[in-house]
Amino acid sequence: MKLIRFGEVGKEKPGVQLENGARIDVSAFGRDYNEDFFGTDGLEQLKKWLAENESNCPKVADNVRLGAPLVRPSKIVCVGLNYAKHAAESGMAVPKEPVLFFKATSAIVGPNDDLIIPKGSKKTDWEVELAVVIGKKASYVSEENAMEHVAGYVLHNDYSEREFQIEREGQWVKGKSCDTFAPVGPFIATKDEIKDPNNLHLWLKLNGETVQDSSTSDFIFNIQEVVSYISQFMTLLPGDIISTGTPFGVGLGFNPPKYLKQGDVVELGIEGLGSSKQTAKAYQG
Repeated sequence: MKLIRFGEVGKEKPGVQLENGARIDVSAFGRDYNEDFFGTDGLEQLKKWLAENESNCPKVADNVRLGAPLVRPSKIVCVGLNYAKHAAESGMAVPKEPVLFFKATSAIVGPNDDLIIPKGSKKTDWEVELAVVIGKKASYVSEENAMEHVAGYVLHNDYSEREFQIEREGQWVKGKSCDTFAPVGPFIATKDEIKDPNNLHLWLKLNGETVQDSSTSDFIFNIQEVVSYISQFMTLLPGDIISTGTPFGVGLGFNPPKYLKQGDVVELGIEGLGSSKQTAKAYQG
């Protein structure tokens, strides 16, 4: 299945994108895509419900806004420097174990919502990433059992303000958590939809020019390793997002570096997970 949420900001309803691309409203199912849904067999229940009720579900027009395809999760855990070439362009050593940082869940927006360049920012950057949605509580899980805890996958642009992240004191979270810095979607593809998440093509264009073009086969630490590793340090709850890192081609890696300005258009996608587009806007306050 492909899970979507649609409607005005703050008033999103749950939906499903069908195989033919049509979108339907599944509000009558009675549950939104939150921790309780993912943690109590909601996916299987929705599948059974659709078998009987799909034909009665209202259609969702193509021009209706898509929101993030899940209700704000308890946390977003990100993996830094998880592609060797990206580590090199960042001037950092290839890590011996996953580099973890948090991204505030208040940064989550819909896949095609505007990117707001933060107040005082001069170094806002892009990062196409494959994100994992947890489907079952995970604590101290093995790599062998890690995939049992995955509900599905989603496209994420891990926007980053490099001055806030690298040049200011403290941890990376400051450069990762600004409002609108986590557009997610267009949909969550359930695990059965993606045969091998460790071998997916992903790309990003800036104003029509391809700047990131790679594959998750270049992961330093694959999905199983990352899920297992994170679960050694914290409990992952249903609906939590793990963002698995970005390949080379970010603005920081250009010579000279290239950062986003008002009016820039960022388009990105991952094989099997659709595409999204954000237009950069200056902060107004």
